[in-house]
Amino acid sequence: MATEYGQGYGHGLGFPERGLPEHGGERRHRLPAGLRAPFEARSWREFGYVLLSLPISIVLFVYGITMVSLGAGLLVTFLGVPVLAAGLAGCRGLGALERARARALLHLEVADPEPLRMRRRGFMAWMGAVLKSGTSWRSLLYAVLHLPWATFSFVVAVNVWAYGWALLTYPLWFWVFPVWAGQDGLQVFGDETHNIYLDNPFEITITALVGLLFTLATPWIVRALTMVDRVMVHGLLGPTRLATRVVELESDRGVVVDTAAADLRRIERDLHDGAQARLVALAMDLGLAKEKLTQDPQAAARMVDEAHGEVKTALQELRDLARGIHPAVLTDRGLDAALSSVASRCTVPVEVQVDLYGERPVPAIEGIAYFTVSELLQNIGKHSRATWAAVDVWRVENRLMLQVVDNGIGGADAATGSGLAGLAERLDAVDGILVVDSPVGGPTRVTAELPWRTV
Repeated sequence: MATEYGQGYGHGLGFPERGLPEHGGERRHRLPAGLRAPFEARSWREFGYVLLSLPISIVLFVYGITMVSLGAGLLVTFLGVPVLAAGLAGCRGLGALERARARALLHLEVADPEPLRMRRRGFMAWMGAVLKSGTSWRSLLYAVLHLPWATFSFVVAVNVWAYGWALLTYPLWFWVFPVWAGQDGLQVFGDETHNIYLDNPFEITITALVGLLFTLATPWIVRALTMVDRVMVHGLLGPTRLATRVVELESDRGVVVDTAAADLRRIERDLHDGAQARLVALAMDLGLAKEKLTQDPQAAARMVDEAHGEVKTALQELRDLARGIHPAVLTDRGLDAALSSVASRCTVPVEVQVDLYGERPVPAIEGIAYFTVSELLQNIGKHSRATWAAVDVWRVENRLMLQVVDNGIGGADAATGSGLAGLAERLDAVDGILVVDSPVGGPTRVTAELPWRTV
């Protein structure tokens, strides 16, 4: 089953055109990260996030505690349940705002949690769904826990930032003390008998250097503080692992359905344009031969001979089509024999090594492994300009490993939306992984990992 590619090796598999330099990648900076961090936009966004966290956390805490306390206190009446549901719904809404704030300032992409699941419409159904939703209670927990952490991070960040910049700029404003405060400089220590001021050039320089250290360390301290915020937002305001897994399985199911539909369309197209057309032409030729059988036996014999050739061609096309659906050798003898058969038809010499110690995975995994290697070998034969290739298949605990290597021109990239990307989606549909290592100039090494499941 060959993947459809565009014209040329580069367009088909996501390879860059030969001779064209690749652009992109990370921009190189002249200053090291430690020196440019205080001036980067990311540092100021994170600092702004910490500053906003305190007032926002106060609002969240007051709202959450007030509504829950009011709802709990009114539970003796009917009003307690809707008040509690309204409080939890408000916490969900405030959680959505917190996700948006983290997305804007921390560039933290957190998916929306699972929506409310209501079996029927109406206020009572909505209220029950809010109270049963784990997202509602996690949002309330976030509102309660975020206040102490926001207070701590606010105090630390503001003090470190303020002291750092104040000490760093001390040479610019130390004159304020003798002019307006009546003392020689910033007082470090003082009692009834001794007073120590930062007033001479050496002490002023040391003060500025200490401030420089604080200033350089501030972005990293703030970044460490926001890491806790990232964990809280992701863990309490994002979807659960179970919900994420359900979304992944739904997406994988869609990929499987689309792939199956595409395969059916391909088989229908191949039958209609190939074997079916030949069989129709064969029927017409045999009809003409039947009419000429009594009038011109020699012409009828030639037409029957041509029809015989068409039958052979149609049978070969049907065999190829059946092999593309699921080869009989794979069912009867397993991956070793099936992959050896595919390698023998490749235009490039291929070495095949299969070490499964006589065991076989379930037919579905075995079929995906066969078609993965088959597509990769077809791509090597058509596009890679390789003179040698190798296929290695082995098992590691509960995973089936496939590796296809060639010495071609390289430059393959599965991230550019190409045939390799489609192959990666097929593997992902069964919890598989496709890794492509293909520097420009070669060699190319494609490794596939599939789950090992036995009958």
